[in-house]
Amino acid sequence: MSESSVPVTSASTGTLVAESTTARGRRARIALRGLQVLLALFMGIASAVPKLIAHSSAADMFDELGWGSAGMYTIGALELAGAIALLIPVLQSMAAMAFIALMVGAFVVQIAAFDAQYAATPLILIVPFALIAWARRDSNAQLLRLLRRRA
Repeated sequence: MSESSVPVTSASTGTLVAESTTARGRRARIALRGLQVLLALFMGIASAVPKLIAHSSAADMFDELGWGSAGMYTIGALELAGAIALLIPVLQSMAAMAFIALMVGAFVVQIAAFDAQYAATPLILIVPFALIAWARRDSNAQLLRLLRRRA
């Protein structure tokens, strides 16, 4: 076997077959990109849009917090910006890290103000954001190079 293949047991026959690590790596990159798109759609549409259009469910929640419409629009804009940045290669890791910080804040607010009614949601979302931040960490170096070139 060459260096670019690894032994894999076939599920149907139980025999060893060679699978190219490049093919496996390609599938992993595609799956990760699919996860990024799914999270970007969720954060952009399901989370940011209700805040940006001042849907009654979002407005009531922010009023109960005492943050009002300014807080609601700010969080909605941050979520929409992060969703877009999650799809831009040079920003993807930074966006995932920003979402982790936002989810930690959402968890704290859920615990402190809403009796932990939906506290599991931000904790669950931290896991895929952490995976994206780690897997796409090389984009942080690219972003830093771009910023240094412009300075």
